[in-house]
Amino acid sequence: MEKKKACYICLGCGIGDKLDIDGLIKYGVDEDFSYPTKTHPILCSPEGVEMIKKDVAEGHNCLAIAACSPRAKYDVFDFPGALVERINLREQVIYCTPDEIEDDDEDDPAIQMLACDYMRMGLTKLDKMEPPEPHPTENMSKTLLVVGGGKSGMTAARAAAKAGYEVVLVEKADKLGGHLNTSKASTPLSAPWRDLEPTGRDELVAEVEGDDKIEVFVGATTAKIAGGPGEFDVTISQNGSTQERRCGAIVLATGWQPYEPEKLPPELGYGKFPNVVTNVEFEQMAVDGNLRRPSDGGPLNNVAFIQCAGSRDPERLPYCSAICCQVSMKQAAYVKEVNPEANTFIVYRDIRTPGQFEDFYRKTQEEGTIFIRAQNRTVGEGYVEAEDELLGETVRIENLDLVVLATGMVPTSNPTKEILAAQQKKIQDIIDKGGEAPPIIEKYGFPLLNLAYRQGGELPILKNGFVDSNFICFPYESRRTGIYPCGPVRRPMGLAAAAEDATGAAMKAIQAMESVALGRAVHPRYGDLSFPDFALQRCTQCRRCTDECPFGALNEDEKGNPLPNPSRCRRCGTCMGACPERIISFKNYSVGMVGNMIKSIEVPEEDEEKPRVLALVCENDAYPALDMAAKKGYKWSPYIRFVPLRCLGSLNLVWIADSLSSGIDGILILGCKHGDDYQCHFVRGSELATIRMSKIEETLTRLSLEPERIRVEQVAITDFDKIAGIIEEFMETIDEVGPNPFKDL
Repeated sequence: MEKKKACYICLGCGIGDKLDIDGLIKYGVDEDFSYPTKTHPILCSPEGVEMIKKDVAEGHNCLAIAACSPRAKYDVFDFPGALVERINLREQVIYCTPDEIEDDDEDDPAIQMLACDYMRMGLTKLDKMEPPEPHPTENMSKTLLVVGGGKSGMTAARAAAKAGYEVVLVEKADKLGGHLNTSKASTPLSAPWRDLEPTGRDELVAEVEGDDKIEVFVGATTAKIAGGPGEFDVTISQNGSTQERRCGAIVLATGWQPYEPEKLPPELGYGKFPNVVTNVEFEQMAVDGNLRRPSDGGPLNNVAFIQCAGSRDPERLPYCSAICCQVSMKQAAYVKEVNPEANTFIVYRDIRTPGQFEDFYRKTQEEGTIFIRAQNRTVGEGYVEAEDELLGETVRIENLDLVVLATGMVPTSNPTKEILAAQQKKIQDIIDKGGEAPPIIEKYGFPLLNLAYRQGGELPILKNGFVDSNFICFPYESRRTGIYPCGPVRRPMGLAAAAEDATGAAMKAIQAMESVALGRAVHPRYGDLSFPDFALQRCTQCRRCTDECPFGALNEDEKGNPLPNPSRCRRCGTCMGACPERIISFKNYSVGMVGNMIKSIEVPEEDEEKPRVLALVCENDAYPALDMAAKKGYKWSPYIRFVPLRCLGSLNLVWIADSLSSGIDGILILGCKHGDDYQCHFVRGSELATIRMSKIEETLTRLSLEPERIRVEQVAITDFDKIAGIIEEFMETIDEVGPNPFKDL
């Protein structure tokens, strides 16, 4: 592409008042770049945007826009067909620089030097950028695969079909319905949220089986899934034969299974007393019309329900299953239907009725169910003894005909001990053969999909066996591009929530298919058209990129060369950061591009006493936190320069070496908080960067540089109130260790 350049500087929001714009053009633009420059009082105004559009119509296709943060006015400064680089003069120059040091040097004010550096960095990057080219997907499919035929799966299939998409639905049981087949009724699904309702199973099954856009396989499993979004090749095994289908995206809706009652604490009496059953067993009794005493078939006059049987227990299920309290209330209503004079008791730790279920709770109380709050419960033959926390005394409920234990929901992805042992053996085999275990070990769940992925055949799971990904920012997204979990396999939930969840997952899957058709990234870099390029002639087959890719976007050939699966790629650049030979790059993001940006920072001489600190920041959490901090009025040193990275996983150690050798005094690295309880947007990028940086201390010592010159910090997007303190503390450290000895070389 032949570039026709243009630079635009906004004078609004205080930029024109606090900066010498002529000097900015002279030393930030004209000195090393040939960009015709225009200014405008309010560049985002209709007049300002029209000025840019007119230039684009005249052939300008390489645009530098120096104004507010690239996170602001994104749609306003979107000019299709043109390369656009946003230079942040507002949040990270004007808003954040303390007033008392704006004019600390009459000849070279710190704020002016800061703005000039950002101009040079932005223009340097823009000079090296090339327009990304969408990757073509051959034999693209927009058929949705839904695995699981319960409430979630059938709802997702219906939602996609209503939107006009073909669906392949695979259910391992011999009929659709899942747990609806063993449910007598549902907790309230609609206003006024007080009364039990039919499950709607028959109607939903009829709709699915009668929809000509939905192809149903029952008694079937996915024997193998290869490929990626837009081109998943699915092998379906049914009745001893197999069929092939090509699908564009996958919704995983395999649901839940009850916690194994044999693992319950012995004091709850399961397996010891015949009249102690689980809530799942009780529900089946209701479906069968057999609500009687199991031991002798006698009537149910007194029934106790014990909540959190095995749940919220660090040694069993550490989480709350969300629905158990409502299920016990529903089942208490069953007892009242059969015997209005029956006494029902619910012994609970905390009653949890999220969503719209508070009135259902009230109605259960009104109908006579007695609620007893107790942490310690013991079940005996025909009685329950509990320490009532509200009365402050031990109560004993006697003459019980039945005790129902509310066991929790376990996702079908929850791995068995055998699976975990096999994974550990595989890792140990690698070590025994002299290899290194992958830097981060991911756990995979019970076989549900059988993915043909180098990284594993199933979705990575979180600590409690669920397959969610970034539960804060990206609900439904799994750690495999184009695969969307929904319903109780993602988190515990009831029927109403499962229906809503399934619809959301279906819409996300449709979005993924349509994005792949256009060659766009799905998330979090939605719309990104770039793909990694590999200079394979220089590849040393070290396998770092294939090991560290978080999304299975890279397989290997028989020689160990990376084999890209472009539609799986989320453009994080982790492979680029992993490669020691620097053979991986994007047309608009590369090791050389960022390296040149860093080199364009003007480093003052030592005697000027103006340190230079480089901050490499994650664009997903740290960069937004910086913007928000500046908008909130927080100030920090004008001697620090921020370079946003797609993900800290893309951080290449050559940037550290080049920065220090050019005289940069310190390097601050700000990335997402990682781990199951927060999670990096690209799953493991921040963690990988921390691992890489932990190995650089020896190099610094060899260069006679203090390890304190480099610091890695985890910053959540909500940490805007802490980020100024982190910066100033690091600047104080740099003042203490003194100037970089390489500064004057």
